[in-house]
Amino acid sequence: QARLAESGGGLAQPGGSLRLSCAASGSILSVNAMGWYRQAPGKQRELVAIITRAGSTNYADSVKGRFTISRDNAKNTVYLQMNSLNPEDTAIYYCNADGKYSSGGSHAVFNSWGQGTQVTVSS
Repeated sequence: QARLAESGGGLAQPGGSLRLSCAASGSILSVNAMGWYRQAPGKQRELVAIITRAGSTNYADSVKGRFTISRDNAKNTVYLQMNSLNPEDTAIYYCNADGKYSSGGSHAVFNSWGQGTQVTVSS
C-alpha cells in the first residue's frame, strides 16, 4: 500500500503563510492525482486543491489566488503553499493520493489519506 505523511502545519497569524508537504511512500509504481483537503470543526471535509501527474490544477474558490499546489513526481511529494491566511483557513489539512503499487508480483490501485496536520490561523 501507499502511506502518506504530511508536515508543515502549525500556527500562523492572519495574513501570514505556511507551506505543507506530503510525501507518499511504500511499494509505489505510480501516483496519479494528489490533493489537499481540509476539515474545520463541525464542518465536512472539503477539497482545497488537487493536481494531476501532468500538473493540471484545480482549487476551491475560497483559496484561489492565495494557495498554490505543486508536486515533485520524482519524490512522490505534493506541496501546498498557503499565503494571505485568514482565520477561516483554520482546519486539519489532509493529503490524498491515488495510483498503483506493487503487490505480490502484480500491481494494485491505492487511494490513501495522510493522518492530517493542524493549521491554525490566529492573532
